[in-house]
Amino acid sequence: MSTPVSSIRNLGPATEAAFARAGITSAEELRALGADAAYLRLLESGTQPHFIGYYVIVMGLQGRPWNDCQGAEKAALRKRFDALKASVRPSRSTALEAALDALGVVARKRTASAPDRT
Repeated sequence: MSTPVSSIRNLGPATEAAFARAGITSAEELRALGADAAYLRLLESGTQPHFIGYYVIVMGLQGRPWNDCQGAEKAALRKRFDALKASVRPSRSTALEAALDALGVVARKRTASAPDRT
């Protein structure tokens, strides 16, 4: 039997739903992945990056209150967060952006393999 993500300290229904969209459906799976890999999955599934959200997960997995993160520890977590955020490729995450792209409203990026047809 699996335990809900929301059973982890600091994590509520909204975080649980975001993790479910990222394919993480249990507290056991979240613990096994660890904070960084799990947060990366959130970002890759379209969740907007938010530093507090990241360190809330870190603190929760350690069984600590979210506001326990301070000073040098918080600065170190900010570096980890920035590295995770930078590692995710930007994507057309919304249906509106995809529709605008399909209509040609949003300029497409040319790649080395795609010839310029203008």
